[in-house]
Formats: sequence, C-alpha cells, structure tokens
Amino acid sequence: MTGEGNSPGGANERQGNQTNMNAIRTRPVWVTITAACLITGLAMSLRQVLGLYLRPVTMDLNIGREPFSDAMALANLVWGFGAILFGYWSDKYGAGRAAATGVLCSMAGFYLITRASTGTGLLVAGVLLGLGSSGSGVTALVGAVSRAVPPHQRTAAIASLGMATGIATFLAYPYVHVLIESFGWRTSLLIVAGTISLTLPLTVVLAGRPQVAVTTQRAQTMTEAFREAFATPSFWLLTFGFFVCGFHVAFYSVHLPAFVQDQGLGVWVGVWSLMAVGVANIIGTWLAGQSGRFFQKRTVLSTIYFARAALFIGLLVLPITPVTIIATSALLGLFWLSTIPLTSSLVGTFFGTAWMSMLFGFVFLSHQLGSFLGLILAGRLYDVTHSYALMWWISAGLGLAAGLLNLPIKERPVPRLLAAAAE
Repeated sequence: MTGEGNSPGGANERQGNQTNMNAIRTRPVWVTITAACLITGLAMSLRQVLGLYLRPVTMDLNIGREPFSDAMALANLVWGFGAILFGYWSDKYGAGRAAATGVLCSMAGFYLITRASTGTGLLVAGVLLGLGSSGSGVTALVGAVSRAVPPHQRTAAIASLGMATGIATFLAYPYVHVLIESFGWRTSLLIVAGTISLTLPLTVVLAGRPQVAVTTQRAQTMTEAFREAFATPSFWLLTFGFFVCGFHVAFYSVHLPAFVQDQGLGVWVGVWSLMAVGVANIIGTWLAGQSGRFFQKRTVLSTIYFARAALFIGLLVLPITPVTIIATSALLGLFWLSTIPLTSSLVGTFFGTAWMSMLFGFVFLSHQLGSFLGLILAGRLYDVTHSYALMWWISAGLGLAAGLLNLPIKERPVPRLLAAAAE
C-alpha cells in the first residue's frame, strides 16, 4: 500500500509547504512587521472607539447602558477564548488566514450593530466583534512578529504592534467622532466596516506556514506546551496580573466618554481624552519595548500597574475638569498597551516562540476575562448607583494587586530551553 508520503498528493503537499517556507524565509522582516502593524492597528483601534457609540446607541434604542456594556463585555470574553484558537491556528498554519477571518468577522460585527433593535442584537454583534479581534488583533500576530526577529529584538518588535495601535487609535477617535456627527451612528458603523476591509489584502503578506526550525523546541506538541506552561508558577503570576490590565482598559475606553458627559463636560472632552491615551500610548509602548534591554520586565510591569492605581485614585480626589481628565488620560496612556510587549515577551522568554501566539492567547484570555468583568460591573453598578465612583476604587485596588503579583516572577527560560541551549 502506498503511503501518503510517497503518493502524488503527499508530494504536492510537501512541495506546497516548501514553497510557503521559502516565501517566508525570503520575505524581508520589515514587510512582515509592517503588514502585522497595519492589520493590528486598524483592528484594535476601531474596536476601542466603540465607547463613542454608548450614548447614541442606547438613547436611540431606548435601552440602559447595561445592555451595550454587556455586549462589549461579551465581545471581550469571546476575544479571550478565541485568542487561544486563533493563536493555535497562527502558530500551526500561519497568521494570514487567521487575520483574514478576523477582519471578515469584525466587518460583520459592525454591520450587525446597525441592524440591532434590542440588547440581544447587540450581543450577537459582540460575539462577531470578539472573533474579529481574536484573528486580526495582537494575539494572533505576535508569534509571526516574534519569529521574524532574533530574540534580543523580540520585545521591541512586539512593541511596534502596540505603537501601531496607539497611532491608529489617535486617528480613529476623531475619525469616528466626525463620522457619527456627520452621518449618524448607523451609517458611520458601515463606513467603519468598510475601513477595516482595507486590511484584507495585507493578510496575504502573512500567509504561509511558520518556518520549522530543527530543534527540540519545535518538536513539542500543543498538549506538552500547555502542560509545561501550567506547571510554571511565573506563568500564572503573569496571567493573573494581565487580568487586571484587561479590567482597566475595557472599563476606561468604553465608559470614559459617558463619564465625562455625566460630569457636565462636552463630548469633545471624552474624544480628546481618549486621543491623549492613544498618543501617550505610542510613547509608553516604545519605552516598554526598549526597557527590556535595561530592566527586568517584571519590575517594569509592576511599576505600570502601581502607576495606574495612583491615576485612578486621582480621578476620585481631583476636581473633574477638562484639564484633569485629559491630563490623567495622557498619563494613563503611558501605561496603556505598554503591558503587551512586556507580557508577551516574557511568554517567549519562558517557553520560546514555537507556540507563542497560542500561549500568549491563554494569558490574553485572562486579560479578556478582566475586560468582561470590568464592563459587566461598570454597566451594572452605574445603572444601580448612577455613579462610577465605586469602579474607580475597584480599579485602583486591582492595580495595586497586579503590581504585587508581578514582583515574584522569575524571568528565565524553562528547563527544556536551558537544556537545549547547553547541547
């Protein structure tokens, strides 16, 4: 009986895989990183601006803030679980198809919001938006970027994804704000869906299976990778800390525009505040990417979480004016997505890059569970108390906890990698 390896089909498959590998091997690093940055930047920035739709959507549909917040919470939860699936897909078969699927799901999610008439319709849209972020967000592409550069450049390369998101977010807030003001929220979402479709051709650049290195690292199976990670205490400390990051980012980005209007401030304050987050995030993420060369990543992560806690307390004790809101947002932006290059790079330090997207996807699931809880609590507590005060206190307390959790992390490779390096 002829085996698959000797069959014409097997030969064709080997030839196809070899062609893909040759394409990946000869592709310039800057091309891979640029394509990944553009895809991630648009995908994540256009998701982050959905907070601008909270008031117009809920007022038009005559529903409370809780259903909209729940839909965004569900999107973040689906994103978290989907990050593991799409991360596996990206590590095993390449990031191109995963990214293209994510873009299509995002387009469908934006469209379904325009068709929603109840909170249930928003939940369905949230599922698709979550899948979209899973495929085209940073979690699915971090492995492709990490494998494109040497280990000493990994943190900086991953930081470029966060910087691209910061730049895109800075542009996305005024862009979407003008669309809403000019065309209304429904038509503006259709234009947003069309905008994100521009990244589809870029997914071709990321097509092809990841190049297989002849080392004991790549011989590891998916099950073995998870077993090794789950047996590493530092992995769990990193994961629990990243939960808090998700809580902070989701709550602030979705509810800040409504919060400032509740204080009697104009819509523009929320827009400019989130733009300030985006601009400062570019600087903060770049600094985080460079910091790994001079400081332990765990120390920088703890500093980030402690600083967030202080800023949230500031919103409780300082007078609420346009200046304090925008200034606080700018400072918070320095510590916004700066956690991503440090956290994902630590995953690479622990376990290598073979299953990096998938394992970071698991860490990111914790981030999205935090996002889910933050949005559920924010919507529920606001509808009950008509205030965000308790949420600011909770956010500050969680920031302190995350800072403490990151301090004991041991920043070194697992024994498997140390043994392979000694061979």
